[in-house]
Amino acid sequence: MEIPEFTCLCPLTGQPDFAVLSLEYVPDRLCVELKSLKLYVWSFRDQGTFHEALTNRMLEDLVKATQPRFMRLTAKFNVRGGIYTSIVAEHRKRGWKAQT
Repeated sequence: MEIPEFTCLCPLTGQPDFAVLSLEYVPDRLCVELKSLKLYVWSFRDQGTFHEALTNRMLEDLVKATQPRFMRLTAKFNVRGGIYTSIVAEHRKRGWKAQT
């Protein structure tokens, strides 16, 4: 899934941060419901948070809600202070291995 219009706020300046989120996962018994994901993503719009903390928190919340076999969240933030930031967070269920 690709979420191209993610926004949150810089916790220091309050200025908006923009990112493209990519969510890849291998479900187990539950899957991510798109409308719920959209509403969850929108909940960060007025929150001040650091990029790394945000990416890790989102992955933790999504893993807790769906208990997937595998999940990877990539957050590619637009430039801030002349630097583009890309954060990748991953979860693997114990014992799970990707098929070749």
